[in-house]
Formats: sequence, structure tokens, C-alpha cells
Amino acid sequence: MFVKRLAPLLVVLMFPAPCAPARDFLTEKEIEILQDTPRIDARVNVYMDAAERRLGSAAERLTGKEPEEGDPLELLTAEDLLEDYFRILRSVMFAMDDAFQEPRKAKGDISTALRRLKGRTEDLVRRLRDLKRLSEEKRKEALWNLVHQADEITRAARDGAEEGLSILRSRDSR
Repeated sequence: MFVKRLAPLLVVLMFPAPCAPARDFLTEKEIEILQDTPRIDARVNVYMDAAERRLGSAAERLTGKEPEEGDPLELLTAEDLLEDYFRILRSVMFAMDDAFQEPRKAKGDISTALRRLKGRTEDLVRRLRDLKRLSEEKRKEALWNLVHQADEITRAARDGAEEGLSILRSRDSR
């Protein structure tokens, strides 16, 4: 579903950006939660919570707010956070595609997962618009480019979720 419709974007996604760091893009706690969460509908929430944290932290960096001591994201720049956001969205798209392609192997409700992904990405598009404005105000071209890429993958995830829901509806109506 996602792969067929978004093949050109996924080709880009398959290869890390040249400046992509070799570090984990999820915190240890997020990884632990994902390992303990086999259901795709719940996993989508874990990924999307992580994505939202990255955008919130990036906005804080741009507005000058200092991260709290001990925050696992405290040493990351706004650019690092946007790169992590991109990788998180890529991961949730692949997880959803796997679940959609192999529904018998997937645990959880795929329809619920798709609805959650669609709704959460719609919220993230608005947050990315604010980040784009902040990066323009701060004249941070590299960050603006990352926000643009994040916006593209977010819209692609939303479109893929809409398409998946449409396919499920047409299957159910047969």
C-alpha cells in the first residue's frame, strides 16, 4: 500500500542522508516501550509520541528554551531532532506497510492504526508549519530544508494512511 504509492519517496528513505548520524534515533526508553508493544495500533502511538517530542524539542531549541537536565534529547540540536523525526516517520511507515501487507501476522487492529496515523500526522503538519516559520525567522537554511523534508514524509504518511483506510473500506464492502 504505502510502498507502491510512495515508491519515489521511499527510494530516498531507504538510504540515510549523508549527514545522518550513526546514533539511535529513539531513546532507550522509547525502544524499550516498542519492544513491549506488539500491537500495531499501540506501536503507532509510541512512534508518533516520539515524533511529537522531537518537534517540540526542536521548537524549544529555536526559541532559546533550555532543555531540562537529564532529558535524553538535551544534547541534540534542532537539526538532529528533525533528522530523528524523519527516521521515526520512516519507521512507522514501514511498520504500517508490513502490517498491511501481512495482516494475518500483524498483531492489533490495522484500521485503528491507520486512523491514528492519519489523525496524528494531520496535527504534525500544523506543527511543522510553525517550525518552518521559526527556521525562516532564524535564517537557518539547513534546518528549513530538514523541516521541508519532514513535512513531505509526514504528508506521505498521512496520504498512505488515507489510502490504506480506503482499501480496507472497499474490502469490507465486498
